[in-house]
Amino acid sequence: MDYIVLDLEWNQSPNGKGTENKAVPFEIVEIGAIKLNADFEIVSEFSEIIAPRIYRQMHRITQELIHLDMEQLSHGGAFPDVIRRFFDWCGSDYRFCTWGMMDLTELQRNMKYYDIDGHLGYPLVYYDVQKLFSIAYEDRKSRRSLEYAIDYLKFDKDEAFHRAKSDAYYTALILEGLPRAVLKNYSIDYYRTPKNRKEEVYVVFDTYSKYISREFATKERAMKDREVLSTRCYLCGNPAKKKLRWFSGGSRLYYSVSCCEEHGYLKGKIRLKKAENGKVFAVKTLKLVSPEEAEGIRERKEHIKEKRKKKALQE
Repeated sequence: MDYIVLDLEWNQSPNGKGTENKAVPFEIVEIGAIKLNADFEIVSEFSEIIAPRIYRQMHRITQELIHLDMEQLSHGGAFPDVIRRFFDWCGSDYRFCTWGMMDLTELQRNMKYYDIDGHLGYPLVYYDVQKLFSIAYEDRKSRRSLEYAIDYLKFDKDEAFHRAKSDAYYTALILEGLPRAVLKNYSIDYYRTPKNRKEEVYVVFDTYSKYISREFATKERAMKDREVLSTRCYLCGNPAKKKLRWFSGGSRLYYSVSCCEEHGYLKGKIRLKKAENGKVFAVKTLKLVSPEEAEGIRERKEHIKEKRKKKALQE
């Protein structure tokens, strides 16, 4: 398998929020990629500029970041032609690697706009190198900038940031040096969501499990679904008895605590997300926690309950 380290640069409506094309809020204007072989050695690179068709003026911030102007972009290729050349270059057996989650979402939005399909599998598994950097070197939760990571690892900064090929190159350098054990922590892209029960995704990592539900018309329907609410232990597969039933920690965030007889306390978290079509799907994680952490979740529930009581009295 090869590894395609991808970076995109994009433009947006120069007139600000509310004036964008809803189907493509960010129009890709540059694709840069580095290909690594199975031994994580750089073997090839791809770089092309794309002539804009949606936003014919450059957004001020985009101009400052990527150092390209409309005159330069006008000499680029048409998106459908560039993207077909890109996938031909990728080959047949590869995994995408990106810095953060946005690039694959915007790639698929742009592809959908031009009715280009059939190149990406489902579920779309990829490496979020930004996340892997945090797992390998920090606290698993922080998300650093690419330049921060390059400085942290003391790599030379011999190319400018915020150009697609150079950012892909820097990301590839970081990926090359990661401990191989970290690569077990792959990511799953959410742009294409499960449409039925059969397409739902369930994966188990070293320290937690993840479930991605099918779409629901409303968040209320999602939070009544038995599978969404279930709390099976990801180590033994047995149902864990709920100690704290699911409670709201925000408009789209829910928590629970359950207990597996064999393995102990499980923290549950459900994050409701909006699909591209406006429907709702759930991303549920279950993770083993200590009794102290379980007690902390119970205290959080009580704190939220008290805040809501005070707010109700003030109204």
